[in-house]
Amino acid sequence: MKKRYFIYISYKGTAYHGWQCQPNGISVQEVLIKTLSAILRTDINLVGAGRTDAGVHAKCMVAHFDYEGEKIDTSKFLLHLNSFLPPDIAVYKIVEVRSTAHARFDAVSRRYEYHVIFHKDVFKRELATRLFAELDFETMNKASALLCHYEDFGSFCKLHTDVKTNICHIDFAFWKQVEDEWVFTIQADRFLRNMVRAIVGTLFEVGKGKMSLAEFCSVIEAGNRCKAGMSAPAEGLYLVDIQYPDDIFKLS
Repeated sequence: MKKRYFIYISYKGTAYHGWQCQPNGISVQEVLIKTLSAILRTDINLVGAGRTDAGVHAKCMVAHFDYEGEKIDTSKFLLHLNSFLPPDIAVYKIVEVRSTAHARFDAVSRRYEYHVIFHKDVFKRELATRLFAELDFETMNKASALLCHYEDFGSFCKLHTDVKTNICHIDFAFWKQVEDEWVFTIQADRFLRNMVRAIVGTLFEVGKGKMSLAEFCSVIEAGNRCKAGMSAPAEGLYLVDIQYPDDIFKLS
């Protein structure tokens, strides 16, 4: 009998052309599909909760797959799977879910972090974005709070995508200093392609004093990607959490 499983994945995205399979480069999804298919000795279709761009990292990506063989011993399988995966990809949890559960469509919230440093740190190379200009984080936090008052984020969506709606509901967005880093945290029910990096890049303009809070609001209201700032570099961005309703984990 076919069973559906959620797998929870973390990865350093530097070496990959993003999460999603594509013809021009290796992706995290492709590596996982090949590994799962080899271990389970059948073709596995792996569906992710979303996509991350090239160079973006994940502390928590979720995906689902179906398997018609014997019930998987998840603790043993987890060890076996990780022994075959490359050092920059790890699966840290596998759980059986209802047969109708969907990693993408059942997610109720997603949370991202963007990490910034202001000094050279060899141990954070490719894991945080180094900036050279001082930023006004107090004003940037005021701008971040304004995001929660809007629903249409077309100004922060990658151009020429096939997205059907630009509507997103943001729960919170703020900057916080964590030791020697500044970290931007944002949570919403969904995100558009390139949305977080575009928001962060525009907040950099606010922090440099090149854009007022009123102008920041005007950018959002314009619904035009060309009005917003440049996308922040991929290396500072992390997908850190995805939440689901409890009932999809109840099998009886």
